[in-house]
Amino acid sequence: MFLSLLLVGVLVSVVCYRWQRRKLYQIHREIPISAKQYPIIGHTYLMRNSDARKQVWFKSLGHFAIKHGGVTSCWIVNKLYIIVADPDTSEVILKNSMEKGYVTQFARTVIGNGSIFAPVDIWRPRRKILAPVFSMKNLNQFVKVFNKQSMIMADMMERMAGGEDFSVWRYFNTYTFDSVCETTLGIDLNSQKNPEHSFLAAFDWLSQAIAKRMTSPWMHPDCVYQRLPQYKEFVYHRRNIHNFIDELIQTKRKELEAIQRGHKKTIIDTTFLDLMIESSGRLQQKYSDLELREELMVIVMAGTDTSAVGASFAAAMLARHPHVQEKLHHELDMIFGDSDRDLTVEDLPKLQYLEAVIKETLRLYPPVPVTAREVTDDVTLPSGTTLVNGVSAVLNIWATHRNPAFWGADAEQFRPERFLEGPLKHPLQFQPFSLPMRNCLGSNYAMMSMKTMLTNMLRRYRILPPSRMDEHKLKEPLKVSFDIMMRDMDNYEIRLEKKHRSAKQN
Repeated sequence: MFLSLLLVGVLVSVVCYRWQRRKLYQIHREIPISAKQYPIIGHTYLMRNSDARKQVWFKSLGHFAIKHGGVTSCWIVNKLYIIVADPDTSEVILKNSMEKGYVTQFARTVIGNGSIFAPVDIWRPRRKILAPVFSMKNLNQFVKVFNKQSMIMADMMERMAGGEDFSVWRYFNTYTFDSVCETTLGIDLNSQKNPEHSFLAAFDWLSQAIAKRMTSPWMHPDCVYQRLPQYKEFVYHRRNIHNFIDELIQTKRKELEAIQRGHKKTIIDTTFLDLMIESSGRLQQKYSDLELREELMVIVMAGTDTSAVGASFAAAMLARHPHVQEKLHHELDMIFGDSDRDLTVEDLPKLQYLEAVIKETLRLYPPVPVTAREVTDDVTLPSGTTLVNGVSAVLNIWATHRNPAFWGADAEQFRPERFLEGPLKHPLQFQPFSLPMRNCLGSNYAMMSMKTMLTNMLRRYRILPPSRMDEHKLKEPLKVSFDIMMRDMDNYEIRLEKKHRSAKQN
């Protein structure tokens, strides 16, 4: 009798559960996926980082979305996700859903409520403070820092010229770290000559840990993750990063206090931290030390990695496309000739082909290949399907950038000229720095930094493909992995040869 009652209770619970979720099941029927669905786990098996064919999960889901007209859906355990590779659909979702996706909460375990992933009620007031900080007037003054640090980078590369294969990642990563720390906090940490900096090591470890947790649904619950062996190491690295940022904030606070007391000369070079303190004070919403740390974490961490990833992919693509590199060298020669003069703010707008090269690289290999939104209110898509509360929308930037409906039959080809041929068909078909309304405020900063570092590198050197790669392999797409940002599985290996002797010596 008891067993019968138990079975009836379970059956009633299942029926009620499915009834409450009937709208989700209907959405999945209207937006299908051509992949097998298993009991309980659904399509979770698709979330593996890569298989024997190096098919990263966002690529697999992106292919399914393109195959189904730009939108597909999948079940990750009991959570329904809509995968979007269509700009029109993306636009509708973004206008009606402002909350970042559920999985972004794992990034918040490191950066807190930094505006990039913060809930809307925190993001809105902070955005008002941060927007004027990233004005072009403010950004232009940082070009001299980009130039100085990239000149150091080019000097450091001298010993690799004419030598064997090497990874350009370390050079770009330490350049961006030094540039970001100097423009953000006014401190030159000289990590280019000391690449074992504890902050960089902690950041790399945490990036991989967060990505693994994002793509491992069984690690999502805090009660599970906090009992895993790696959690203690996670806390250790997070503490190191927080302490690093807090110390820099306190240093800046004391410096500003000394200036106000007249014990120190006024700072000539304004930093992001100065601008943030000034902007928050002007709006009478003065940032606390915690709020400053959260926003600085976003700038330092995102600014370091995004630019380094984008430039590293660009170098790898230039190594594989010598005809593109020749056009780029011609542009640089027209602007700089054989001089080794400093790059200036006035030079950046002239570098139009370089900008097209960077954009085409970001199209094929966007550092952040996906972003997500939580649907809280009903949203009717262009297809007529209505999304409801409980659905997560994954905006697959990687797939959108390769959707032939918008990019043409050569969508998989590296062709920078497409960005010089007139306006795009849709404003959201190219979205390497995320999407409005919550797009990345640092997109202009990142582009200026990448243009500067690549310019000063290419003024001295030609980029050659790795010696181990034959002509067939050079034509293959880069193999990528995912750990918060997209990475080259061959670690951005290239070779260098000197273009001409610079007047500046090591």
